[in-house]
Amino acid sequence: MSSSVHVKEAILITPSDPTPIQVLPLSALDSQLFLRFTIEYLLVYKPSRHVLDKLATVNRIKAALGRALVPYYPLAGRVRARTNGSAGLEVVCRAQGAAFIQAASDLTAEEFEGAPRHNTQWRKLLSLQVTDVLKGAPPLVVQLTWLSDGSATLGVGFNHCLCDGIGSAEFLNLFSELATGKQKFTQLNRQVWNRYLMDPNIYNKRIYQQNHPEFNKVPDLCNFNSRFSQLAPTSVTFNRSRVNELKKLLTYSQSSCTSFEVLSAHIWKSWATSLNLAPNQIVKLLFTINIRNRVKPSLPIGYYGNGFVLGCAQSSARDLVEKGLGYAVGLVKRAKERVDDEYVREVVESVSSNGTSPDSVGVLIMSQWSKLGLEKIDIGMGRPVEVGPVCCDRYCILLPVYDQKDSVKVNVAVPTSAVDKYLYLLNTTTTIGT
Repeated sequence: MSSSVHVKEAILITPSDPTPIQVLPLSALDSQLFLRFTIEYLLVYKPSRHVLDKLATVNRIKAALGRALVPYYPLAGRVRARTNGSAGLEVVCRAQGAAFIQAASDLTAEEFEGAPRHNTQWRKLLSLQVTDVLKGAPPLVVQLTWLSDGSATLGVGFNHCLCDGIGSAEFLNLFSELATGKQKFTQLNRQVWNRYLMDPNIYNKRIYQQNHPEFNKVPDLCNFNSRFSQLAPTSVTFNRSRVNELKKLLTYSQSSCTSFEVLSAHIWKSWATSLNLAPNQIVKLLFTINIRNRVKPSLPIGYYGNGFVLGCAQSSARDLVEKGLGYAVGLVKRAKERVDDEYVREVVESVSSNGTSPDSVGVLIMSQWSKLGLEKIDIGMGRPVEVGPVCCDRYCILLPVYDQKDSVKVNVAVPTSAVDKYLYLLNTTTTIGT
């Protein structure tokens, strides 16, 4: 059962200054089928002041949102399929507005320190749930919810077709600076649209040189998706010492890996082992790779469209479970190393020509929110004490931890039948072979 949330206000906020009236094409990467959903952030604030002027806070947030929508005016538009008969999406920019909701809840800030009791417990903290992003809904939804202990949450939903995690975080940083008076409206940095940069080059059709396992379907040997009908949310924090314990399990030649590589490999291995899959079941770890500086030329600073592709580590369940952590780390490293300019261009051409999309069988998807700067989003109540998704789902999200720069919180929902084993394996960082 979801927590009680009472909506007090729901309005559209339009850009505070006139903005261009136009139709802008979205890129091939923006238009991918698997991105047609909403990125949903939930930030929790505990104001230091005993008595916060709620009316002034709300008015300041509304004003900041309206001002931020001037340079980011496509976020006040509406996304639709292109009307000229070509594939892909476009955004109609007529200053239609973003949604702003104010609400009150019986929750307290302490209840957000761990995982929710069930995966949709906090659903109403972003109560406008957009199930079809092409049906005229605002591509940006902001909900401020006052909690019973004087704290607050900020739920923010972005249409993923318009921006990726990096782009959405850049908007939120501007919004934060405007809300706190740190950014003057005349000092706004230039935002870059230029979505054609992630479209296929019609003059340079390529013969694919590389295999793209992220898009290949694998046989389902164990009714994989049916295992996820009952989910248990989990949230486990890894500080630097725990990550270093994992690195000590690797051989000298493997020890040059990054924290992401060893932690993602450990999560993937723990997850797959807990599911008791058929030994020959192919499993994949799909994770986002920022391509802004991997393409040639690099994408311009301020580009806030989808600038990532999916890296793919792949193995049989038997090898992933039985071989040591170093095996999984190597798969993650090689998946990252494969992504260069040619790899990206092949993905762009593939998704634009045949609507290629990842399958869900055998797949764990991982997204790294811990590097986006979400923990710095101050809207006048200090920095958030918790950052996470609105709903804890089967996608694994790596999150920042308040006042712990080198810590990462691992947030994922796993089948209830596997949760105890998953948590045991995830928390075992000293006995795994190499």
